[in-house]
Amino acid sequence: MKLLLINHYAGSPRHGMEYRPYYLAREWVRAGHQVLILAASQSHVRSQQPRPGGETIDGISYCWYETPAYEGNGLGRLRNIWSFCRQVWSDADILAREFQPDAVIASSTYPMDIWVARRVARKARAKLVYEVHDLWPLSPIELSGMSPWHPFALLCQKAENDAYRDADAVVSMLPKVQGHMAAHGLDLRKLHIVPNGISLDEWAPPEAGGSALLQAEIAAHLATQRAAGRLLLGYAGSHGLPNALDVLLDAARLLKGEPVAIVMVGGGHEKARLAERVRAEGLTNVALFDAIPKAQIPALLASLDIAYIGWQRTPIYRFGIAPNKLMDYMMARRPVLHSVEAGNDPVAEAGAGLTVAPEDPEAVAAGVRSLLALPAAERAAMGERGRAYVLAEHTYPVLARRFVEALA
Repeated sequence: MKLLLINHYAGSPRHGMEYRPYYLAREWVRAGHQVLILAASQSHVRSQQPRPGGETIDGISYCWYETPAYEGNGLGRLRNIWSFCRQVWSDADILAREFQPDAVIASSTYPMDIWVARRVARKARAKLVYEVHDLWPLSPIELSGMSPWHPFALLCQKAENDAYRDADAVVSMLPKVQGHMAAHGLDLRKLHIVPNGISLDEWAPPEAGGSALLQAEIAAHLATQRAAGRLLLGYAGSHGLPNALDVLLDAARLLKGEPVAIVMVGGGHEKARLAERVRAEGLTNVALFDAIPKAQIPALLASLDIAYIGWQRTPIYRFGIAPNKLMDYMMARRPVLHSVEAGNDPVAEAGAGLTVAPEDPEAVAAGVRSLLALPAAERAAMGERGRAYVLAEHTYPVLARRFVEALA
């Protein structure tokens, strides 16, 4: 088939997040399909912005539409969204005539790209697919306090309702969305759950072209902490409010003087503020490092004793969670300390670690102590169960096949 994937924030190993479009598309290309990804040239989640225009990455055709740069979630981001959608809308005739897609997938985080995708699909007489990363406008309403009557929320709600009505198939990463989507008009026979996962290529040893060696500065710090008799707890990922990293720092304060060192690797809007907290509060058991290339993540995780992931306590997670970093943690055989209350819990389902209450530093600190008190063999068994869980259900060859099956 010819698959046209519209994802404003699509990335690649060269450009950084979002990775899911790249991984799915690469598997589709390997299976013999032809893929064209449409994305914006400016995105807040990428580590490197592409040049506007077309290029091919690992057999995947990309078209980067030139859009204005922006910071934060204000008017600049809205202008960026408008610029991207307007340009793709204008190119609908060209895309339908020259690429001739069999399916058009609307996959940006925000739902307004469904109108653009619908226009192309109708002109090409192609199937229309709506892929849900997060529920918008519910996510900004519940996570950021946006009023349901805000013009942007009303726009998102109109787009979401139209998507459920008009799409031939809806693919959701979140597993517990049935009630919400049905209430907004979706015929649940259209719904298919395809969660996040991992790419097996990245978990091959370095000599086989897989993971890369960890950068020297981080490796030296970890080695120093281990030589001092401390066990290592790490977080790898975005430093933003949804990641509840203040809770981890509050727990670090409670763990002062105990034989555990905490390492936080990544970037994001909250990074500078969190670093200032560490300095001002004298949290000598915490070290922060900048984001590293994704190829180094397996080496980083292999150096840890426990991997941490936390969430805010918010009703939005009743629809489920599908974090990429959790799949990486489990694939790396790390026991996971999971601070969450959600509609699903992969860590508990797999027996891959310990789940504690969200936004509760005392619970996180107690969880750290509990995991560190376990025999090393028991922590290793948790890690093995997590890896088996990922290999069975969450590799991209499996997920890409399930996605294509949804089109049928």
